[in-house]
This record gives sequence, structure tokens and C-alpha cells, in this order.
Amino acid sequence: MSELPVPDLAPVNRGPLDRSLMIGLIVLGLLAIMPLLSPILGGDYMLSLVIKAMIFAIAAISLDLVLGYGGMVSFGHAVFLGIGAYVTGIALQEGVYGAFPILALVLLISGAFALITGAISLRTTGVYFIMITLAFAQMVYFSLTSLSYYGGDDGLTLWDTPEVFGMYLFQTGSGLFYSTLVLLALIWFFVWRLAMSRFGRVLRAAKQNPTRVGSLGYNVFVYRLIAYVISGMLAGVAGFLLACQAEFISPSTTSWQISGHLIIMVVLGGLATRNGPLLGALFVVLIEEILSQITHDWRLIFGPLLVLIVLFSKGGLAGLLKNKRATG
Repeated sequence: MSELPVPDLAPVNRGPLDRSLMIGLIVLGLLAIMPLLSPILGGDYMLSLVIKAMIFAIAAISLDLVLGYGGMVSFGHAVFLGIGAYVTGIALQEGVYGAFPILALVLLISGAFALITGAISLRTTGVYFIMITLAFAQMVYFSLTSLSYYGGDDGLTLWDTPEVFGMYLFQTGSGLFYSTLVLLALIWFFVWRLAMSRFGRVLRAAKQNPTRVGSLGYNVFVYRLIAYVISGMLAGVAGFLLACQAEFISPSTTSWQISGHLIIMVVLGGLATRNGPLLGALFVVLIEEILSQITHDWRLIFGPLLVLIVLFSKGGLAGLLKNKRATG
């Protein structure tokens, strides 16, 4: 049987001077030296804040796979953060301390939940998809509040962290920092390569015209479901890291406010771009903290700032940086 044609999309610059690649590597490089700069920027507090920003960057990158490349607006993506965090916390509570077994459980359970809920949600489109993903997230939220053995609505403090071959890499500040940075870099690279692959080209084409892609012989539902499962698994990894960083798990991690926060990060950074979710997450987390230190009414500044960026920077922060470099 002859191979089905893949819908042709705009060519991607893969040359040695790929601007988006250079910008991404520069951002990751700057993050890598943060432990050296932290003593003059705020010490452990600043290091903890950057770790939090990187964790949310992983979650935002995972969301961009379905939102930016797939055109699926999930308003319950924080549920995977919560699943990853609770699987980690419950495993530690039950005496499982190995990071790799816990991560395997996180990927398995997050993927299974994404497979089941995605198979149902993806039979709808538009506002119906938004509402059904929100409904599943709320179901998990209320289920977690009923787990009285693991803290219920009050959450659960973790007295241990996962270990790697006897080393508590996810406990010390620099250990957790570089572990998070490595996972961020791997996921950043993986999602971009996936988006630029044959699979990603079909996914992006289905976003533009699913009927035409289906007429070429591609099962759009299956492609979207696979993307949704991968996205959920990656967000589960962010939940694992969030539990290690906070040493606390809470049902509030799955709330719709967190899901909305992730959407803001992706849109602000730039939909379906290599660096958009990364830049958006770093910007939102750091600017929120800076403004909150200046004034109690920081949201009155933050809200209009987001509106101005979205209105006047085509392609979000990633597009803004690209355009500045192109005109510089």
C-alpha cells in the first residue's frame, strides 16, 4: 500500500542559525547559572522561585502540545499536575522512595487517566470539549478532598523526597534545581521534535482542517488522543516535581484556576512555538512575584500588562523576541 501524503505546512527553519533554537538555548543557559547568581539575587528564596517557574514551564509545554499544535482547549489540564503530585505523595507515604518507580507510576496513571478521559472528551469539540475537561478535573478535585487518610481538603505534608540510587537529588536546593532543569530541557526538546515530525504535521493540519485530513485517510481522533495522552503524561512529571519542590500535596493543585493559569502562560508566550510556553511560564511566575512584592494590588498592574502583550506582540513573547532579533 502506498504511503498516505502528509499535509504540507509552512517550512521550518532547521539551519544552524535557527533563531528560536538559539533563544531557547540561551534561556536554558541562563537558568543553568541561576544557582551561582542566587546569593546576590535573593538566595534560596530566588532559587525556589525559579524551580517553581521551571515546573510550570514543563506543564505549559505539555499543554501547548494539545492547545497550540492540536487546537484542543483543555480547561482541566491541572488535573494531571494533581495526579502526578498525589501519586508521588501517596507512594512516599506508603514507603516507596525510588524516584524511577515513582516516575513510572506517575506516567502510567497520568497516561491511563488521559486515555480514558480523552477518549470521551475528544468526541466533542469547541466549548463542549472545554466544559467536559473542566468537569473531569472537578471530579478529581472533589475525589481528592475526600481522601481523609491522605489529608483530605487540608492536603498532606511530605516528610521524605524520592531518592536516586540512595541520593536525595530532589531534596537539596541545587539537586532539585538541576534535576528540574534537565527534565525541562528534555521535554522542551522532545515536544518540539514531536511537533515537527510526521505525527506533528498531521496534528497541526487537523487543527486547520480536520475534515480534509480525515479524507486523506488519517484518523484524526487517534492522532489527537495520542497527543492528549502524551500531554497528560508530561504534565504528570511536572506534578511529580511540584510535590518534591513544595514537599506538600493539596487538591487545590487540580483547581480550574491553575488550569486557567497554564492557558495564560501558553497564550502569553506564544501558541505552537518552540519557546512560547517556556517564556510564558517564566514570565508569569517571576512577574507575579515581583509585582506582589511592590504592591498588594499587583493584579491591577498584571492584568493590563497581559492584555498589552497579547494585543501588541504578534505570536506572544516568542514572536516579540523573534521580531526584535529580525529587525535588530
